[in-house]
Amino acid sequence: QVQLVESGGGLVQAGDSLRLSCAASGGTFSTWAMGWFRQAPGKEREFVAKISWGSSSTNYADSVKGRFTISRDNAKNTLWLQMNSLKAEDTAVYYCKIFVYWGQGTQVTVSS
Repeated sequence: QVQLVESGGGLVQAGDSLRLSCAASGGTFSTWAMGWFRQAPGKEREFVAKISWGSSSTNYADSVKGRFTISRDNAKNTLWLQMNSLKAEDTAVYYCKIFVYWGQGTQVTVSS
């Protein structure tokens, strides 16, 4: 059974950094693209970033481009999201996704 567990969220101030992690288990993920999404209160879940299976290609939402960096380690079945220069509008629950599988999410709150 595939399980995705996010961690690393928290309460920070605007301008701070956070690094989210997503640990995957129950399958072989090295050939799948992986991504991060987020959902703010009262809003729909939105795409944040995506990385190809071999890390050769990454894509970002315009709102986070230049501030967030997605990376992965296939040997460790782990996905990361380095978030710098955080803004209040980055406040949301962040989810990792592999194929059709979602994690439970980790809360990121940025105070201004």
